[in-house]
Amino acid sequence: MSEPAAPFDFQHCLQACARGERRALQALYDHEGARLLGVARRITRHAASAEDVLHDGFVRIWTRAGSFDASRGSARGWIYSVVRHLALNHVRDGQRDTPLDTDQLDSLRTDAGHWQALDTHLASGRIYHCLDALDPVRRACVLHAYVEGCSHRQIAQLMDAPLGTVKAWIKRSLSALRECMG
Repeated sequence: MSEPAAPFDFQHCLQACARGERRALQALYDHEGARLLGVARRITRHAASAEDVLHDGFVRIWTRAGSFDASRGSARGWIYSVVRHLALNHVRDGQRDTPLDTDQLDSLRTDAGHWQALDTHLASGRIYHCLDALDPVRRACVLHAYVEGCSHRQIAQLMDAPLGTVKAWIKRSLSALRECMG
């Protein structure tokens, strides 16, 4: 008879991750990755989204392993809560996005009145003046959102800022632009 395998030590792996030991993160992934992917997939209901959540989860586990507090719960529970919260946030944030189908995109591209009005504003130079009046970080957020088409989450990652902060910056900046454009 073979000896039973020793139980996996999640807490030891998290402590090793906090010390920067990459093998510990690999061990966590090898041991729990498939199950964590299943959790993410059940919540997001989309394979590609679940894979993104799992990736982000392991990045967060790696970067925040030092914040794990054994007095507040088990290491395995902490790992699962990281992935679960990211998956729930992904679903919640995705509900705010309304994907455009091909017909809607074509309609936007051919809406001459809309683009002509935008060209008039751009040609007048007012928009440039108003954008220049914004704080550079807030201007960058607005441009990422409305020129490059980035989501708030993508902008938060680009700017290395909390999602709520980015949303507030954009909201205030749009108000300032509306007031400036008068």
